[in-house]
Amino acid sequence: MRDESGYLVESADNVLRLLELLAQRGRLRVSEASDELGVARSTAHRLLITLRHRGFAVQDSHKVYRPGPAFERMVRPGPSPLDLRAALHIHLAELSQALGETCHLMVLEGNGTRFLDCVESTQILRVGARTGMLLPAHVTSGGKALLAELSKEQFTALYPRDLPALPGSGTVNRAALLQQLTGIRRRGYATNYGESDRGIVAIGACVRDGSGRALAAFAVALPSPRCPRSRIPELAKAIEEQCRRASADL
Repeated sequence: MRDESGYLVESADNVLRLLELLAQRGRLRVSEASDELGVARSTAHRLLITLRHRGFAVQDSHKVYRPGPAFERMVRPGPSPLDLRAALHIHLAELSQALGETCHLMVLEGNGTRFLDCVESTQILRVGARTGMLLPAHVTSGGKALLAELSKEQFTALYPRDLPALPGSGTVNRAALLQQLTGIRRRGYATNYGESDRGIVAIGACVRDGSGRALAAFAVALPSPRCPRSRIPELAKAIEEQCRRASADL
């Protein structure tokens, strides 16, 4: 076989090798990338930032790089975030109108929840839009609903230690969250009682593709005075029904 090493573009070759490492290991630190490629840490860092910029990698709270949404779509083809937003907006609007509350569309991005779309409530006291924001998945209802879909191995890869909390609060026990996710899988929806923002209650459930794979989540968010715990089953039922209709359209 002819030696084609002289035709290689070194930077492109290094990027492809990083993609292979992410596929094999599922996680990669800058120091590991530097050692594997035989380049300076600053060079490895720039390459990983490039992958992150294009969505092929995400960086978690421990500064570890993991496969990003673009990488996942390449390995497991599915609709892009823009496609999901376009396809699901009408369902989000229907849900918001039916409940009279703010409703969000979100996806899992590493160990974070990316807010893709929102339809705000028309009430004076309401939860505002968070479109574009990335919050820790374990403090949002939609994020927890999506985390509950992961295998234990996938969850452990995302959270090798106890979970980071929002500024001003302590860490979250990983074992306690795993137990919570078991309940979410059994129940079919997740809740957020002031975990992402004080005074807000949210309920979320998954939107699935034809094979049953969770692609995104719908969540309703409302001020806590309008959401006593007795109202949760009613809201959850409406969200789950809208999720089923959205899944059928997908």
